[in-house]
Amino acid sequence: MPLIRTNEVELFYDLTGPENAPVVAFSNSIGTTLEMWDRQVPALSDRYRCLRYDTRGHGRSQVLDRPVTIGDLADDLAGLLDALGVEKAHIVGLSLGGMTAQAFGARYPERAQSLVLMATSAYLPHGWDERAATVRAQGMAAIVDAVLARWFTPAFAATHPEQVAPLRERFLQLNPRGYAACCEAIRDMDLRPSNAALRAPTLIIAGADDPATPVAMMEDIRTRIPQAELVVLPRAAHILAVERADLVNRHLAAFLDDLTGAASRSGGGVSFEAGLANRKSVLGVEHVERSLQNAGAFAMPWQHFITRTAWGEIWGDPTLPRKVRSFVTLAMMVALHREEEFKLHVRPALRNGVTIEELRALLLQTAIYAGVPATNAAFRWVKETLTDELA
Repeated sequence: MPLIRTNEVELFYDLTGPENAPVVAFSNSIGTTLEMWDRQVPALSDRYRCLRYDTRGHGRSQVLDRPVTIGDLADDLAGLLDALGVEKAHIVGLSLGGMTAQAFGARYPERAQSLVLMATSAYLPHGWDERAATVRAQGMAAIVDAVLARWFTPAFAATHPEQVAPLRERFLQLNPRGYAACCEAIRDMDLRPSNAALRAPTLIIAGADDPATPVAMMEDIRTRIPQAELVVLPRAAHILAVERADLVNRHLAAFLDDLTGAASRSGGGVSFEAGLANRKSVLGVEHVERSLQNAGAFAMPWQHFITRTAWGEIWGDPTLPRKVRSFVTLAMMVALHREEEFKLHVRPALRNGVTIEELRALLLQTAIYAGVPATNAAFRWVKETLTDELA
């Protein structure tokens, strides 16, 4: 797995995009993992080097049994950049990630080329003691419903369960101790004095319907940072990088492209980097990294080919939603009796919105058109792959 030890903690990270391109570092919200940026990286990775990582205590990064401050999280990011040989970066953060970005800009002003602060605050002391105590005593399930109710507008949650479900699953998998430590870091921070010293170009993006960090909090940050720009997105709650991904991408790309002079590729096919971002988004960072590492010189051209074509041209085409593409892929793998590829795509299909009931209905239909023996094997493959989901 891509892990780097820095500032006395191991951080899980993903780095996608052209090697010599400007670096954009994404820092995640409390309660999420680097996958929350799955919609941003494909939109930028043709012209930017996109760095994502799991904040300490989250996801696959290390949990330490000691208090943590927002300054520590900023130092983690600085150490990660050091380890990767990155001198400067554009820093993008949401919620806790936005707090980390503010602290990074103040502690490392020469390294922050710009700041993008989404759904965040400079001062948010209330309620974190109770939340930290609850998860330590009862686990993440005790607060998951209350937290997700603040992350998305009710309309989005009702109509996009395929996007909400993976975040819920990852939230439940978090280590309560790591989450609680970050709650206490938010409780203890006050970034208001240091924000006045920020000089990096700053874009602030707020959700009009965000109950966790309302627009007034974002406006307060804007008044403290010289020449900061504030954008308010309609019909968006807290995790707006997911709920309003298209709008976020439009504002983020315009802001970065204006600063760097970069421009999205047009013509000439989809880049390897954009395809790689899609591939990691569907199949997972760990699987794709293993495939590339194990390819060797002989098979690497093949990896480039399938990444550009299958994952760039096809999976990157918005004409068919990812849920539909998962359905089509699984049906063809049953018909062709491709066990390895079927098993590879089953769990990603669930993340793309396919329910267990829909999966079963799909397999029953393949029996009619592909034959009973093929479907019989597919039912066995599902049971072997989705042991926990079917329990």
